[in-house]
Amino acid sequence: MNPQPQPGRKAPEFTAAVVGGDYPAPGTVKLADLKGQNVVLYFYPKDDTPGCTKQACALRDGWADISKKAKVFGVSMDSLKSHEKFIQKHSLPFALISDSDRHLIDAYGVWVEKSMYGKTYMGIERTTFVIGTDGRIKAIFPRVKPDDHFNQVLAVL
Repeated sequence: MNPQPQPGRKAPEFTAAVVGGDYPAPGTVKLADLKGQNVVLYFYPKDDTPGCTKQACALRDGWADISKKAKVFGVSMDSLKSHEKFIQKHSLPFALISDSDRHLIDAYGVWVEKSMYGKTYMGIERTTFVIGTDGRIKAIFPRVKPDDHFNQVLAVL
């Protein structure tokens, strides 16, 4: 488990597999290529689960407001094929990053011990990073609640 980068610090660089939004065919996104733009990088546990769907659909529903202010990327360990289905099913206008090797998840410190029904396991903690135009972490929302996520992000942008 790596520590999370903190506000004011340079965001960890990455190159990742992506689909959706500005990447209609599966491709690659590099944080370095997004310099000069605000970036919302939100980590979520799994495509098409109740909380993750609620979170993604809130971003979709507020797309007119948020898309003018930032590039948005959802990140999970799901495959690009799973992401494509999730995007199509819910008409998501933004890109999803497949991080099956956990490079981003580890770099951003969101692989944590979780517990459910008395069992502990490792998984992705629902966390959002807002990266400023200078490539530095502007804000972090740890353990974000899907119902509050959109408004929290929009307030920072």
